[in-house]
Amino acid sequence: MTEEEITAEHVIIEAAKKDARQFSEVYDRYFDGIFEFIFRRTEDEELADDLCSQTFFRALDNLKKYEYRGLPFSAWLYKIATNEVNKHFNKTKRNRVFSLEEQRVRELMEVEEEEFSQEQLDLLKDTLNELPTSTVEILELRFFEGRSFKEIAYILNIGESGAKMRLYRAVEKLRKHFSINWKE
Repeated sequence: MTEEEITAEHVIIEAAKKDARQFSEVYDRYFDGIFEFIFRRTEDEELADDLCSQTFFRALDNLKKYEYRGLPFSAWLYKIATNEVNKHFNKTKRNRVFSLEEQRVRELMEVEEEEFSQEQLDLLKDTLNELPTSTVEILELRFFEGRSFKEIAYILNIGESGAKMRLYRAVEKLRKHFSINWKE
């Protein structure tokens, strides 16, 4: 985000702090991204909808506590969404999932082929599902959400250098399974 976009966003957030009805603009702006983020982690539309609603409820409920820290407001929402998803999986003891979108995978892998074979997609998905949750979170936030290392560090409550190291290690693990150049 540019500095102008962050400033405009800050104005909206401050208005919503004073009048909860103004939060609808925040909701409209970020709903799709948060929903897709949660859906990729659950592969369940109804559950994603519930967790997305819970995310925005928590955001609205805690909006007065929000402080600008040099990051887009969306980083705060992604942090809340990550916590909601993690709470759900801890509570239900269900296995986590990671859903792949073929177009995004092609972009990440810099492959010129029009399509991946189902075998390649299944192998990638299996590999991602075998990785620790913290590793998949880094890959997802960086590559699928396009988040900066500073945002990732904030969302996952780790240092920026830790985020970079985790990403480097995650990409190395994936490279061992695939002989494809990944964007970093």
